[in-house]
Amino acid sequence: MSRRPADVAEAVEAAKTAAAVAEKAGALLLGYFRSDSLAAELKHDYSIVTEADVAADHLIAAELGRSFPGDAILSEELAPTSGSSARCTWIVDPLDGTTNFALGVQHWGVSIARCDANGPDVGVLFFPALGELYVAARGAGARMNGAAIHVRAPAVPRQVGMIACCARTPRLFHVNLPMKVRVFGSAAYTLACVARGSAAIGMETRPKIWDLAAGWCLVVEAGGVIETLDSSRPFPPAAGRAYGDLSFPVRAAATEALLNLAREHIEPR
Repeated sequence: MSRRPADVAEAVEAAKTAAAVAEKAGALLLGYFRSDSLAAELKHDYSIVTEADVAADHLIAAELGRSFPGDAILSEELAPTSGSSARCTWIVDPLDGTTNFALGVQHWGVSIARCDANGPDVGVLFFPALGELYVAARGAGARMNGAAIHVRAPAVPRQVGMIACCARTPRLFHVNLPMKVRVFGSAAYTLACVARGSAAIGMETRPKIWDLAAGWCLVVEAGGVIETLDSSRPFPPAAGRAYGDLSFPVRAAATEALLNLAREHIEPR
């Protein structure tokens, strides 16, 4: 889809603002990550929420509210129901990979996306413990720590590559491809691996809309392809819809040919 230069420039500026917000939230989270007394509890779906998740969500909501007062916010902890029909909605996961975070594993991060009627047009992922900041804007490409990133297919004819996925994927699917399977414990990081060319294929079986929105934009702007496994349409978020209990299983790939391979050779058990 072609975009007017003014639209691209506006998305780039919005992405810069979101990246600054993500870095602030990341700094806050690092303080909790290094603490020996992190308060955590189970939510009704048995996922973990910590005091760090909530604190970061408050910070992000306040910062985005000041910078984009006319936009709606949909976030995992504070606003899991889309409550507005605004032109743009910010979709926030203040801490993706909470279990990793609580266990002291470094693969966790902040996910901030902006979505309009055509899907995510801004995507920011920040993994503070890894020092990786990903920024994408529709029509302007994707970057990691300021350098352009692109998807990458495995070298032919060796076909050595990586499939990044969630822990449920090998349990629920036969993965019949000659690639290494790696589980990082963060849906956002799975999609970041595809976008930067580390993984040829990415798959998550139960991500929420806030787990995948920023990564979706990142994969597309890095030249990859992404789809839901069940043909569901996560974007744009519908006003009044409760997203806390909704999952959107996704697969992403460096190329359409690799996506076809995933469709054919990653089969339900």
